[in-house]
Amino acid sequence: MSQQNATIGYLPDEKPTPGKLFLYALQQVIVMFPATIAVALITGFQVSTTIFASGLSTLCFIMISGKKIPLYYGSSFAYLTAISSLVASQGTAEQIASFQATGILPTPLIQMAQWGIIMSGLVSIAAGFVVRYSGREAVEKLLPATITGSISMIIGLTLAGNALTDAAPNAAATGILSSSWVWVVSLVTLLSTIMFSRYLKGFLGQLPLLLGAGVGCITAGIIYFAGVGNMFRAMPAEALAASLYSVGWFAVPAFSLPKPNWAAVVAIMPIAIATIPESTAHIFQIDIYVNELAKKKKSKKKYDLASLLDLNLIGDGLCDMVSGVVGGPAGTNYGENISTMAITKVYSIPVLIAASIIAIVISFFTPLIRIIYGIPTAVIGGLEMYLFGAIAAQGIAIMIEKKVDMFDSKNIAVIATVMVLGIGGQYAFGGNIPFFGMNIPCIAGAAIFGILLNLLLSIGEKKNKPAAE
Repeated sequence: MSQQNATIGYLPDEKPTPGKLFLYALQQVIVMFPATIAVALITGFQVSTTIFASGLSTLCFIMISGKKIPLYYGSSFAYLTAISSLVASQGTAEQIASFQATGILPTPLIQMAQWGIIMSGLVSIAAGFVVRYSGREAVEKLLPATITGSISMIIGLTLAGNALTDAAPNAAATGILSSSWVWVVSLVTLLSTIMFSRYLKGFLGQLPLLLGAGVGCITAGIIYFAGVGNMFRAMPAEALAASLYSVGWFAVPAFSLPKPNWAAVVAIMPIAIATIPESTAHIFQIDIYVNELAKKKKSKKKYDLASLLDLNLIGDGLCDMVSGVVGGPAGTNYGENISTMAITKVYSIPVLIAASIIAIVISFFTPLIRIIYGIPTAVIGGLEMYLFGAIAAQGIAIMIEKKVDMFDSKNIAVIATVMVLGIGGQYAFGGNIPFFGMNIPCIAGAAIFGILLNLLLSIGEKKNKPAAE
């Protein structure tokens, strides 16, 4: 019993006490919030509707997976270019002018995009059924650890630029946001989070990101009250202006119904291909970490989450549909939340259910949205430097766990090309690689090239290789 208690952490089917559960869930919400909100602000989707869709979709995903897969669903950056091109090609001059003036897409354009998002869900669902009926061996042949591990690494590393952009002084900004005081807040946040995760024990040791964010906000507060400048953010009024009904602080998100449009299907549906290798990498990541904790806790239960890849993909597709129906962007399960679970050892499904409910509640109360949005960008950047690096480290963990031979010429070729296409595509072309008139998302392009190269180099390979010593 004492050995069991010595290992701190929660497995998927374990439930913390109510107070702990709330704080763990709040930590997950803070982690997912910046990216989910950013997608809404960039694309012009309604902020409150996007937050609601994230929470609702997460709840649906957990139920679809039979409360077995601890993943959080949030808005995906993979669809940004597709939605932008759709708006540019299908929007009227009046609609585009309205978007440029307010930052919010007119409802007819959101409804058009909703249809493409719903249809994109069919791609992930189809992939899930292919996995279900082809078997795990076929999946591991198509998506070996050299690819899933590399994809995890480039997801984290391509986000490194975002982390430093948030953590560092902004050259285009004025006042304190262009000064080195930004570094003070981001580095205090980063270092305190790392110290909390390394040295705090017990319950507090499972809240390093929440505590780190708190220390960062306190630092920004001290700088503000000292008269140096204000780093706290104010959400644009237009981003929260639309609602179906509002009274005081309460506002019902601006839901809308999709309208069939083939241009939206052509623009958005193919992008779902990009999220399949990413989602596959995520399920392998969480499988490794959950089973490692189960082993340390001497649990008799085997958490074979990797065998639920089909449910994971089907759940992703259905969640895209759920989000699309209510007026939210397309999404994916979040690496940031996986990193949070890996750092804190809290993989509890009840925690994620609570996080999704908190997100839904927040979406109905504009002051709550403003409070979380108001966290200084430097604080978010400090957390991101840790989280995004952890995502990349999880890719390494996948290859170590699967005992990838790093001296094998095929493995080196696959890993090398996936890494260069993924990371190079981000920094050379801004995330979309131009190819015969198409803009291919760098992660999707890297994954597809890696899959094809791996299959090509596997021709004539001996089926039964001697086991590695």
